[in-house]
Amino acid sequence: MAQQAHSHSDRRADMLSVEQALARIISFVPVLPAETKPILDALGQVLAEDIVSPINIPPWDNTGMDGYAVRSQDIASASSGSPRILKVIGVIAAGQMPDKQIEPGTAIRIMTGAPIPPGADAVVAFEETDEVERKAAGKALHEIAIRKAERARANVRPAGEDVRRGEVVLAKGTLLSAAVVGVLASVGRATVQVIRRPVVAILSTGDELQQPGEPLGEGRIYDANGASIAASVLKAGGVPKLLGIARDSLADVNAKISEGLQADLLLTSAGVSTGDYDFVKDVLAQRGSIEFWSVRMRPAKPLAFGLLKSPAGGTVPHVGLPGNPVSALVAFEQLVRPAILKMHGRTQFARPVVEATLEDDIENYDGRRVYARVLVTKRDGVFYARSTGPQGSNVLTPLSRANGLAICPEDVPALRRGQRAQVQLLDMPEGGVV
Repeated sequence: MAQQAHSHSDRRADMLSVEQALARIISFVPVLPAETKPILDALGQVLAEDIVSPINIPPWDNTGMDGYAVRSQDIASASSGSPRILKVIGVIAAGQMPDKQIEPGTAIRIMTGAPIPPGADAVVAFEETDEVERKAAGKALHEIAIRKAERARANVRPAGEDVRRGEVVLAKGTLLSAAVVGVLASVGRATVQVIRRPVVAILSTGDELQQPGEPLGEGRIYDANGASIAASVLKAGGVPKLLGIARDSLADVNAKISEGLQADLLLTSAGVSTGDYDFVKDVLAQRGSIEFWSVRMRPAKPLAFGLLKSPAGGTVPHVGLPGNPVSALVAFEQLVRPAILKMHGRTQFARPVVEATLEDDIENYDGRRVYARVLVTKRDGVFYARSTGPQGSNVLTPLSRANGLAICPEDVPALRRGQRAQVQLLDMPEGGVV
């Protein structure tokens, strides 16, 4: 018994922690070079340049509402009981430049966003005038009664209030959101330099696998990993390149891996354990180097990482994911997604984590970090985490119902119902935690 315990401890010592494995992978994957793209096509990518505005935004003082441009001193004593009558000398629509100057006793009708005419220092909203009554009576707007005094600069938006010419309005490293795309457009940019998205080759392995859409042969199962990993790559901002299925032979695995060496990253599923037909490790050892192949986590302990020699003379990082579908996706989440984020210029990799009250036990029987599939809800300001079903690494549907992974640390033999646990939040339904 003592010898068995010692061997178990030795096996654990051979495994890397999740943090060690992630640091190793991150250290080997590069930030990719920049490319120039139309701003809309670059949504979700990272700026590879500082954006300096060539213009002021707004380019001139303008009005924040429909009304009348006036001199504030002309209406200093105006009120609803004692309005000030001004002569209307023109109209300025948005997109027009003023062609008249405000003189004492005059006003110009002005539309939202239009430039403030010379001589004016305030805008009175049309609701504070008798415009409606004049129009209802069929009177021409040659003059207007101002019913409210306004201070200087009232309702005037100053030139350069949002952006000043020569200002770095967006810094290199900014992630392009919808608002960032809008800022780029507002300073006149139609294209932008961004970090290129990584192309990620994806290969499933195993004689038992069959492509979805084909009639299912006897003894076969459909390949779930190819589709789920490709979807995960898309969500992380990569460009998936599906290589199909490699059969359990060194020749087929070699041929398929060769097809993936034009990519920035190669992902394989299955073939990294210790079975007679686990050829991916063997190919990796022959064609490159293995950095590690075991991580102290459950699911997803058997995981290979290494570098393959590419035809161009460099190397392609390779992650050999486990074959069980839950293991493959949990390993992707913890170790591959951050690598993809780094490759296209992101610097923050972690998912949000909340502390939640467990509604089910989490068992940890072998001293690995456990990622339990849970549904996180919030009631009366408190997060709760409920198991979504069986936790076997081959049972995929509970993961499809989960919005979080509850974490039981390596040195904790169990977390019981009612205890608090750290929960890593995954992609959530619209509206977030329900």
